[in-house]
Amino acid sequence: MARETLHEMTVQKEKAVLVLLPEPGENWQEEELYQELAELSRTAGLEVADCLIQHRNAPDAAYCIGKGKLEELRQLCQMYDADCVIFDHTLSPSQLFHLTQALEVKVLDKTMLILDIFAQRARSREGKLQVELAQATYLLPRLQGQGMNLSRQGGSSKSGGVGTRGPGETKLETDRRRIRQRIQMIEQEMKEVQKHRAVQQKRKLRNHLPLVALVGYTNAGKSSLLNSLTEAQIYAEDQLFATLDPTTRAFYLPNGSKALLTDTVGFIRNLPPQLIDAFKATLDELQYADLLLHVVDISNPNFENQLHAVEEILRQLGLAEKPQIFVFNKIDRLDALPPLCGGLKRESCCYISAAGKQNLNVLLQMMEGRLTQNIRCQITLPLTLGSLLNQAYGAGQVSQLAYTEDAICFVWDGHQENLPVALRQYVTELCQ
Repeated sequence: MARETLHEMTVQKEKAVLVLLPEPGENWQEEELYQELAELSRTAGLEVADCLIQHRNAPDAAYCIGKGKLEELRQLCQMYDADCVIFDHTLSPSQLFHLTQALEVKVLDKTMLILDIFAQRARSREGKLQVELAQATYLLPRLQGQGMNLSRQGGSSKSGGVGTRGPGETKLETDRRRIRQRIQMIEQEMKEVQKHRAVQQKRKLRNHLPLVALVGYTNAGKSSLLNSLTEAQIYAEDQLFATLDPTTRAFYLPNGSKALLTDTVGFIRNLPPQLIDAFKATLDELQYADLLLHVVDISNPNFENQLHAVEEILRQLGLAEKPQIFVFNKIDRLDALPPLCGGLKRESCCYISAAGKQNLNVLLQMMEGRLTQNIRCQITLPLTLGSLLNQAYGAGQVSQLAYTEDAICFVWDGHQENLPVALRQYVTELCQ
């Protein structure tokens, strides 16, 4: 009797069939694409039943895959009694509608899967708002394709399964007008959250503490590195998107000076624009950073492609010129180090094990060397060159801003290499 009760309490995982459509000229191997989508699915709580691969020059307008593969996919769903199908390719509203009608199971794409994981992981008010905003914006034009799946977007993990979870604060109705109203309300709440974040940021600037930000592919070990450097105890697990809400902790450089270290949400290949836009408030931490630590899981056979994927996202965010140290993590899992990635300079790379605390002293020394190149100076601009103030904001931190009858005066903090050439002739004093 006890066994029957225990069996009844066991939550049955939803079964998923994965669909891959490798793009022509794709640098990623099919096995790598499968492993990433499978790991995302398992992180969301799904059981992967099988995988179907379709090679096409372009996705089918109606079904994304061809008619023959569609029939094969339908048979796989029946064979495994699958609950859902996960596409690695982003689905248009019409594709989602036609696939749902043809397969008669829940159909999701990678963006919807990532949003579901984010909905499970968000803890702070800001994180929950960002997830809900991204979900509502992405799903609004796809309501017809989702059918009744989205008629109740609830916060319970038991209410509708993967792809139907929300942050728990609201239910998305199928009526587009109500969803648009909710989007407006979330955006208004986000403005208030951003004001609060701006106040916190100003407090950090007043303390004049250097800010170091961790960036990297999801599951590269950023949270483990923050824990090891700051003795924090934030959640760090060997899974995708373990960190969603940003965390900032203080730590000390070898010379005894204090600095701040911020952990941010991990990136992933082809990170959907909706997620980048929705998490701009969180990623704004990177704009203020004096130094980026680009953490790379060097034990991953695909680490070079992951590194380039992160660099592309940094370019999209306008952060490509930020000073960086490439931190190759998890060396304890390797017998020998692979050759240096093409284009990287050895002096900008550090090999560590965050979990094993190997070579952290070397990394701290490199960080100290980069951060001590920061300068603080007084700049006086003629009023006619006020447009250069935007360059100052974009290149570093501006404080003590004041206007006189014929000039704009302010203090600029940042890496000396980042000080725009156009501003250097107007430096009137180097501050301590």
